[in-house]
Amino acid sequence: MIDPAKLFQLSGGQKRRKLALSFGALERDIAGIAEKGTEYNFRSMPRQDYTKALVKIVLQDPKLPEAAAQELQELLEAEPFDERRTCNCARNHLLALIGTFPAEWDLVIAPHASPVNEDGTTRRRSFYPGVCVYAEDIRSPFNLGSIFRTAEGMGADKVYISPFCTDPGQPRALRSGMGCIETMGWERKDLDELPEDLPVFVLETGGTPIQEFTFPQRGICIIGSEELGVSPRALDRADYGRVTIPMTGLKASLNVGVAFGILMQKWVEFLKSSDQDRIR
Repeated sequence: MIDPAKLFQLSGGQKRRKLALSFGALERDIAGIAEKGTEYNFRSMPRQDYTKALVKIVLQDPKLPEAAAQELQELLEAEPFDERRTCNCARNHLLALIGTFPAEWDLVIAPHASPVNEDGTTRRRSFYPGVCVYAEDIRSPFNLGSIFRTAEGMGADKVYISPFCTDPGQPRALRSGMGCIETMGWERKDLDELPEDLPVFVLETGGTPIQEFTFPQRGICIIGSEELGVSPRALDRADYGRVTIPMTGLKASLNVGVAFGILMQKWVEFLKSSDQDRIR
């Protein structure tokens, strides 16, 4: 960590970049995920005091918008002091001044439950047996990672991906998946190779409104590509029907990851109301 007095003496652009990096390192330290060698080690003051000292430097920046300065001042004076939120806000206001806006790989991710137990054995994941998703020709690694993250978080059993779906091992997919791609069971299969003992339905326009749809206890939901939706082959394969999310906007369009999140929430609600003890 850099001495605040030294940071104060730097010129405008260099100061902003150093401050932004410092706030990022502080966020990771606060979250308990500091990279090796970047842990807080400024011994002359507690970390909270150090954070406040850096924020005071930011507040003296003549180019800081008034609304941003007001937000930071309120965070600085709040009791109790929300150190992590203060760091995050300060870093993002600095990035805006620099002209570099955060991408998904810039995000500071909070620690989640470890996938292994204290004895080194793999921790068992709770899920609804037979609740699966088939990602058909999803092109965006970010979207695919988001689908895995939702599937794992909501208790899906498995993710199937089509032959032309983007690679789950792609760095951006892994980043947005936050470890869920490594945790979830998944297989790459053609539509004809999907298990025949599970009913198949599609998430697509022109179907039964989601609030009226009777979800299967076990089944595979097909979600289609970002541009074209599900394919005609997938529609033919959907022996259990088609479910639709009603919308009222002019565009009436949702990101595929967002749409899948809505669907999984409704599916889980149905499972919980109809069979409380089914989760494994």
